[in-house]
Formats: sequence, structure tokens, C-alpha cells
Amino acid sequence: MFNRSAAVTRTYRLLCSHDSRHLARRVSTAANAVSDGTSAASDGTSTPLDGASAIEKAVTRSGKRRHLIFNNRNGPSLQHFLAQPQRKPGAAANAAEPDEVPYMAVSDWGQGRKYYVEVYGCQMNVSDTEILMAVLNKAGYLRTMDAADADVVFLMTCAIREKAEDRIWSRLAQLKAQRTKTRPERAPMVGVLGCMAERLKERLLEADKLVDVVCGPDAYRSLPRLLSLRAMSADGVANVMLSADETYADITPVRLDANRISVHLSVMRGCNNMCSFCIVPFTRGTERSRDIDSIVEEVRVLSQQGIREVTLLGQNVNSYRDTSQSGAFETQGYGADLSRGFSTIYRRKEGGRRFAELLHRVAQVDPEMRVRFTSPHPKDFPDELLYVIRDNPNVCRNIHLPLQSGSTSCLERMRRGYSREAFLDLVLHIRKVIPDVTFSTDVIAGFCGETEAEHADTVGVMREVGFDMAFMFAYSMRERTHAHRKFQDDVPADAKARRLQEIIDTFHVTARKRNQRFVGTQGLVLYEGLTKRHARPFGSDDHGHKVFLNGSVLADLKPGDYVRVFIDSATSASLSATAIKKTTLSAYYQQFPQPEFGVA
Repeated sequence: MFNRSAAVTRTYRLLCSHDSRHLARRVSTAANAVSDGTSAASDGTSTPLDGASAIEKAVTRSGKRRHLIFNNRNGPSLQHFLAQPQRKPGAAANAAEPDEVPYMAVSDWGQGRKYYVEVYGCQMNVSDTEILMAVLNKAGYLRTMDAADADVVFLMTCAIREKAEDRIWSRLAQLKAQRTKTRPERAPMVGVLGCMAERLKERLLEADKLVDVVCGPDAYRSLPRLLSLRAMSADGVANVMLSADETYADITPVRLDANRISVHLSVMRGCNNMCSFCIVPFTRGTERSRDIDSIVEEVRVLSQQGIREVTLLGQNVNSYRDTSQSGAFETQGYGADLSRGFSTIYRRKEGGRRFAELLHRVAQVDPEMRVRFTSPHPKDFPDELLYVIRDNPNVCRNIHLPLQSGSTSCLERMRRGYSREAFLDLVLHIRKVIPDVTFSTDVIAGFCGETEAEHADTVGVMREVGFDMAFMFAYSMRERTHAHRKFQDDVPADAKARRLQEIIDTFHVTARKRNQRFVGTQGLVLYEGLTKRHARPFGSDDHGHKVFLNGSVLADLKPGDYVRVFIDSATSASLSATAIKKTTLSAYYQQFPQPEFGVA
């Protein structure tokens, strides 16, 4: 019996393999079969190929674009893996013709060709871009900083809100104009990568020849092969297959900025939370974690390279769960509990090394390297994790705690797994354990069915907590989400805009007030250099603030140095300080221990 799941696996492995000749032959065979009518409708339109998960569409008849799409839904049946030679007119039914399929070695096309990449969206997209660059460089491609000099232009995209996708469509139209008017003789390929690639694969390939290659977040290893397939035959090629285990743990990222003294390090991918407003589980798949050995080793290498700050990165980073066999770290099993009063809509798995252990191990690598993490979910803050943050001076005292809404009824519709009261209790508990902690948050204005009373609850929580930083947005309905299936986006645009402005205004009032408590105190700042716009010396403190610096000591500083500062003034978004003395992280906290009592 034909095993479609096994066929899917073989297809994906072929796509990622260095020897693509077999795949090229099968791709061309499938294309010939469909264009010959074996899988096309009588009116000339293409029909989806049946199967479980690899090639969604192959080709259409002449005059229409031909696409090759690898995904997790529609895919090949057995006949698409078997040679289907074309018969000559009048030939006997059992006559066999040789399979004459022109192909080129996949590794040949990329040699010496240049790529240019633009990154949109979150820090995970930055991390993915650095993985992508490692894959392309190994395949012989060269990065260029000039789009006009590129053979391939990539857009690393975001799908979290409609506005983010609108920017990409606009940019694709610009690229098309440049291809047809300024470089018709050597028009570059255009590739769309990341979350928007997975969500809108068909539209991207069909949209007036705007895109040549589409590649999802779990398919970057296959990108050199996709580019070669596009150069060989198909008008559009896509691989948006989501993986249950891909973490890119064995790939050393190529940093976008080799001079940076801080980096983001991906430790897990995907999300299981299925919040009703969020597209991430559908564009990035389910949660899977890198093994702790590879993470700690990468942090050790980064320390040797002079990196002074590392941010552990994941869509739901504090749900990290490593079940691999470790040669150095035994599974201790602490930090597996949920925050008090929080729940999940999915069945949680037991065992494995949890985020508290990972954070502790990373912090031990280099006491002079700061450690941050983002983006967490409030449900995954057990006491063991709070103790690790409290007891390690190099783990920063800023916690991102996404609120989304301050209304219990709205949180229920969002499927967040907590109430207003549980969130406020968690804030109080964290401040009790980590007295000098600061909080950042995410807030959505105008979610489906949000009433004025529910909005008032959100504003009330903003005032009560007093967040130090916030990312605030009007709700944007995303297809395929639970909200798209079950609710109506029924809050008028003008009401969303007004509510969002009230949330923003509330944040600035409370943040300005809270930041005043730092004025007249000393602090530790990691010096990062000069701002791009105004060339002002700046750095960041332990609490996540941007700190603008002045003083004669700056002449002796280089990016990556720690400096003791005196805070002169504060706004809702930043601090200004006088640099006093160059120091080290360990020396500073020996002289100025972190406070024993917090400020509520």
C-alpha cells in the first residue's frame, strides 16, 4: 500500500538534498504530465493534485503560469512520483519512451550570484534571516548591500497585522517596476520569506508575476534548491511545509551586523497557545525546542567573540522544553508549573528541561554577558524562573508580560487562559520576588466585540500596573485564526483609533511617572555607540531603557563596555545620564547590590 506520509517525507528530503537530479526529473515529469492533460480539467484550468502534503499545484496548460508548491495540505499521489513518458501519436499503449528531462545541478546556479535581503517584522525574522544567510552563503551565494546589484531580492515578511502585509505588497509592486523598467535585461528573482509566505503562498505566486520563490519559516534549508528549480523551469516555486522538529540548531547564523555587541539567539520555534487573535501557530507551526547543549555552546562561542548581550528568542520562549539526551546537563525538571491562576487550552507535556534551567545554564557561561529573553507568555512564570532572574545579576530585570486586554470577558474571547485578577496577582508576585523589576507589555485595542466597559478595564490595568514599556496596536483580523472563524471584527475603525490613543496616552503618563524614580540614582549601562540619526552616545540599562549619555568618560569607551552612570532626567521612553566611570558588570553589582525592597 502506498504510504503518503512517507512519500511526503521523501519529497521534502529530496528538496533539501544536495543531489537534486532525481527531484528535478520528477518535477519535470509531473509538469509534463499535467500540461499533457493527465491532471488538468477539460477547460484548461488546473486541478489540485491529491495526496497528503507536498506539491499542491504543479502546472496549468500553456498560456498560464506554472507553479510548484510544497505544503502540508494538498500533495502528490503515487502517480506523481512515477515516470509518465509522453506517447507519440499512434504509439502502442505499452510503448515506452525514454525520459528526456533537461536538468542542472542545484549547486551550480547559486555560485557567485548575489542576494539582497530586507527584513520586516519581529526579532524572530531577524534571527531567521541570519539562518537564511548561512544557508545561502554555504550554497555559493554572496550578500550584497545594494538591491540594484542583486540577482535575487528577498523580503523577510511579517503577517501579524494587515498593515505589515500591505507594506510587502507595496514593496513588491516597486520591485516589479524596477525589474521591468530599469533592469529588463537582468531582472532579479524576487523571493518572499517568513510568515506572509506561508499564509499567502498562492496569492503571492499568482499576483501578476510579482514573486518567483516563496519559502516558509521551516523551509530555509531548501531555498537554494527552490531558486534552482525556478531557474530551470517552473514560473513559481514555493516550499511552505511546516515541520514538527526543525529548529536549525546545527546552523551557525551569519550576523546581519558583524559589529553588533548584542545578538538574538533562537531557542525554540512555534506556538501551541492558539490565542484567538493570533496567526503565529498557523504560520510557524507547533512548539519545538533546541537542545540545551547546542544553545549553551553557541552562547559560549558568542562570549568568545566579544558579544556582551544575548537575548534568548522564541514565539513563546518560556514554554521551552528540551527532551533531548544531554551529554552535560541532566534533566532536573524544575520550573514546569504554570503561573498561579493560569491555564492552557492544550494538554501540556511533562518532563524535559524547562526554561528556568536553560536560563540558569546560559547565565553561568559568562558573568559579564547580559542575558535577556523574549517573547514570553504570562502563564509560564513559575517561581523557579523568577528565582533564576533574581539570583543572577547578569540576567536583566525587565520582564515582558503581554497583557493584550485588561478585561476578563475579553481575555476569554481571546483564549488567553487567565483573568484580569490573575494577571494583576502575577505582577504583584513578581515584584515581591524581584523588587526592582520593570515590565513591558503588548496591548490590543478594539478586539472583536470589545465594549467600552471592557476597554475601560484595559486602561485601568495599564494605570494599576504602570508598565515601563509597551507595544500597543489596534486589532487586525487575520484569516484562519479562531477569531476569524467565530467572531466578527465589529468594532468600528474610529472607535479602535480612539481607544488605542487612550491606551497610548495612559501608557505615556504612567511610564513618565515611573521613570522619574530613576532620576538622581546610579545605574549600569552597556555602551552601544552612537545613534544613527543624531550620532548621540547611547546604551541600555538593566531594565530595558535606552539611556542617552554625556560626559568626558565617553572618550575612553567603545561599544561593549560597561559604564557606571548618574541618571539626570527621564521621559516616558528613555533616560539621560552622565557617564561616571568605566567598569564591569561583576564589579558594579559588588559595589552596588541590587535592592532588597521594591518600588510598587
